Amino acid sequence: MFMWFPLALPLTVLRTLIFVKLPYSISVAVGAVIGVTTRVINSPVHSGQVGCDEPHAQPSPQGHLYVCNHRTLLDPVYISAMLNKQVSTVTYSVSRVSELLSPIGTVRLTRNRDEDRRRMEQSLRQGDLVVCPEGTTCREPYLLRFSPLFVELVDEVYPVALVNWSSMFHGTSTGNFKYLDHFYYFMNPRPAYDVQFMDKMPTRMAIQGKRCESKEVANLVQGEIGRTLGFRSTTLTRKDKYLRLAGNEGFADTK
Repeated sequence: MFMWFPLALPLTVLRTLIFVKLPYSISVAVGAVIGVTTRVINSPVHSGQVGCDEPHAQPSPQGHLYVCNHRTLLDPVYISAMLNKQVSTVTYSVSRVSELLSPIGTVRLTRNRDEDRRRMEQSLRQGDLVVCPEGTTCREPYLLRFSPLFVELVDEVYPVALVNWSSMFHGTSTGNFKYLDHFYYFMNPRPAYDVQFMDKMPTRMAIQGKRCESKEVANLVQGEIGRTLGFRSTTLTRKDKYLRLAGNEGFADTK
């Protein structure tokens, strides 16, 4: 690690600039040349499903809602890159630095359910939106509980299963320097991401004639992503994670 460190610093700056400044169609290819491995499974771009599910379908009044597990702050950026289009993502208790560094649009949540719903609905009217319902990163092979608000926004969601590999450097999970997440990731000799687009799922479901509540649907989406990855689905929340690992509730200084 110490021998690699002098190379890691300029390399992470170069990789970051490539992913932030260049179009996705170029940055992914150039990234592969300098050691960043990205694999997409069931790409909607290659299958022609981006933006229109049927050849003669009417344009939707709102964008697609992509729901993914949360590995690093780069998750929505990788989804945007694999879709080869700009999307927005929601942020919750992250620093202004993280938002400024983001190459995609961000929607800051407030912890007020009605206001958060309004903001997410407004973003969906403008285009596609990526949400990470776990509310915080989880780098172990299990999933935190999915917050169910996303279920109430649309009639169908597009689950995305993510997994990444880092051999030397790992971003902070609970500290005050999460804005360095992508720098740590790109410092690794050969960082890798798998992005798997799954079949869309309806949010209006009934089991044995009884309509499922939003939290039940959220659990089903969590379960499908977990099965795809081979991860264990849990009922642990974002608050549980921070209380156990850091002794606080995980509210970052957003000033």
